[in-house]
Amino acid sequence: MRRLLAAATAAVIVACTLATAGTAAADPVATPPFVDHAQWAHWGDLSSLRVYPTPAGRQAAGQLNNAAQGGEAWGEVLALAPDADIPGMRDQFMCHWSFAEIAEPGKTSWNLEPWRPLVDDATMVETRCNPGGTEEPF
Repeated sequence: MRRLLAAATAAVIVACTLATAGTAAADPVATPPFVDHAQWAHWGDLSSLRVYPTPAGRQAAGQLNNAAQGGEAWGEVLALAPDADIPGMRDQFMCHWSFAEIAEPGKTSWNLEPWRPLVDDATMVETRCNPGGTEEPF
């Protein structure tokens, strides 16, 4: 009797799962603009580009398989701060794009620093997008 009850329960769970899977609404797709503004900050000889995402940018960044939207968002950053087009900055941005809203949702800005070393993807992730030291002190 227990086996029969367990089998019946499993069948109901599978049937309910299949029935609702086709009717579940998909998450809405975030659309640009993804970046509200970008602003350079300075502390001594060090500088940091503060990138402030829009709500749509946060939504898109928090989803999987978002590289195409990330590339579009990086284009928005360059339109706002053309001088950010230097080695390492795009890698830092894409790291923040891929992980910031998962690791630290709602962080005010994603900060990119031209003084950080160029590193491989694994090191970028291990250092929480801040290779060469902790997040800037300013």
